[in-house]
Amino acid sequence: MASPPLPVGKLPPQLLVELLQHAPGADPRVLVGPRVGCDVAVIDFGDRLLVAKSDPITFATDAAGYYAVHVNANDVATSGAVPRWMLATVLLPEGSATERLAADLFRQIVEACTSIGVTLVGGHTEITYGLDRPIICGQMLGEVERCHLVTAAGAQPGDVVLVTKAVPVEGTSLIAREKGDELRRRGYREAEVERGRQMLYDPGISVLREAQIALAAGGVHALHDPTEGGIVTGLWELAEAGGLGLEVYPDAIPVDPLGGRLCAEFGLDPLGTIASGSLLIAAPEADARRICEALEGARLPCRAIGRVTGPEAGRQLVSGRPDSPVGPADRTPDAPDATTRELLPFARDEIAKLFT
Repeated sequence: MASPPLPVGKLPPQLLVELLQHAPGADPRVLVGPRVGCDVAVIDFGDRLLVAKSDPITFATDAAGYYAVHVNANDVATSGAVPRWMLATVLLPEGSATERLAADLFRQIVEACTSIGVTLVGGHTEITYGLDRPIICGQMLGEVERCHLVTAAGAQPGDVVLVTKAVPVEGTSLIAREKGDELRRRGYREAEVERGRQMLYDPGISVLREAQIALAAGGVHALHDPTEGGIVTGLWELAEAGGLGLEVYPDAIPVDPLGGRLCAEFGLDPLGTIASGSLLIAAPEADARRICEALEGARLPCRAIGRVTGPEAGRQLVSGRPDSPVGPADRTPDAPDATTRELLPFARDEIAKLFT
């Protein structure tokens, strides 16, 4: 009997775990290999470590080249590494590929690389049958000194979890870009639609700067870039990478006002909508305060939204709590007005509802 088709989006986490069990792991120079929650590979190159990342841009967008550079650079940055080299596989649709389209995508890639000091070193291009939009598969390489390596698996029980910016930055931009005409018909002003579109650039989907500021402030145990599946899935991935528990306070998660409205227009949960542009940071409480101050000083909003716990405590979303988990010890999950439910990853990103 044939198995049912899988939904659009990432492979289900448990299936991915099973598949990765068969990946060869004999090379001792591979310090971080494929695993759920860890978005980069780390390879020992002596006094420096090579950090490698691959991520495609598969949805229809007029900014695919820009996306391809920054989503890959983001994950390299969360390892403490500096993004250095980019490869791009560019697949253009048969029948609608033009020289102008190719030139525009390459301009975006080169400009985005230049803006963060990355060199485009290679890749592949072709016109491919069966596509209805361009697809770009990006590969980003970076390097980091061994002593400065950070992994998503590095969080420790007791750490405070911080998030930068208000979610969902990328999701808000995608809705405005893909559903602009419909939003105008529903009464949204042109200025609102354009603001949503421009969130791709301001506050932007890049987290390179905030990662560098957080690392310079010191005390960071783990960084993670929440993307597909939104911030809730990103939080689950952070806990899964380290085999840890998590207590998250959804009331404390900052939701962009326009982003929240646009999500509501199309029945999307903003906490499960693609969230590139925000950075998750795990650090001890004293260090978390200092990191927040450093980020706020650089005009990058930062909020505490949860705590890392031991695996025995499970992963929980605790609603009805004071809006900051950093503070008095009497903030306990059994407060009379608190409600608790299990923190689970979204089966697919909420943004997929726009296209299916």
